[in-house]
Amino acid sequence: MIHASVLATFTAHGGRVAAARAAFGGENWIDLSTGIAPWSWPAETVQPALDRLPEPDELAALEAAAAQAFGVADFACVVAVPGTDLAMRLLAPLLGATRAAVLTPGYAGHAAAWPHATAIPHVTPDAVAGCDLIVLACPANPDGRVTDPALLRTLARDRIVVVDEAYADPEPGLAAQASDRLVVLRSFGKFYGLPGLRLGFVIAGRAVADRLRAMLGDWPVTAPAIAIGTAAYRDAAWRARQQARIVEAGAMLDRLLGDAGLAIVGSAPLFRLVAHPRAHDLFAALARHGILTRPFADAPDRLRIGLPRGAAALARLAAALESFSR
Repeated sequence: MIHASVLATFTAHGGRVAAARAAFGGENWIDLSTGIAPWSWPAETVQPALDRLPEPDELAALEAAAAQAFGVADFACVVAVPGTDLAMRLLAPLLGATRAAVLTPGYAGHAAAWPHATAIPHVTPDAVAGCDLIVLACPANPDGRVTDPALLRTLARDRIVVVDEAYADPEPGLAAQASDRLVVLRSFGKFYGLPGLRLGFVIAGRAVADRLRAMLGDWPVTAPAIAIGTAAYRDAAWRARQQARIVEAGAMLDRLLGDAGLAIVGSAPLFRLVAHPRAHDLFAALARHGILTRPFADAPDRLRIGLPRGAAALARLAAALESFSR
């Protein structure tokens, strides 16, 4: 059984490979804890200029490329940010809501940005009655739930709705319908496999977009983020290949988890949520095989598992699961 103090390190969020190495040993880790694509856009093909500040037209080109990828007609409504986690913490005071509701379970950053929000298990008109702002992910994290877009558009008539579409790519989602009352967040790093770039976007109406730009200042993201992001969003062929890989890898993961007797209780293209009465023990057993997954403090019977990269990683996960079930 894993000690509670050790487990707490990994229930906060995914991606803590150094902590996993310290706790369980080993060097050759497979990180399935984050829900990030295991294939990265070839960033090494871009040589950003690091000896000067980014030019305004370069930032505008990035936002225009992102707008085209999201299906947004007016690129002035697309604001580049250094990651959507920071963007949420800026949006909270900017939007000025006093009675917020946050969908739960969900990404911990939502509750951190709106710490006094009411937690709601489902987004319904009754659940958000009296609220002037709703925050949710769609698809949701960690269970992959998709809230009806028509309902969200309806709810945005009377309040602000912030929709975190970090796991929506490459689908269009609600970005094209964004407004000052329907604010959409998009992440670059997850689908493109480059989370360390810290790049995301806020899509809103002109008023919110302009106010957010004023808060961010003249250089909101780095030159590498601008150069790599612009080239990646323009690369439609790679985007199509990535989507095909994700679908194929997801199908193989589904078969592997089913063969291991694990019930898939939630899913999004980049991760699966499984149920097991000893999920925390399963987390520890996989970690001892150098495989990092995502446990939850408030759901000890749930474990989130991202997509393994290739046959070798799948085989290693299968062997670890078989060892646990013996």
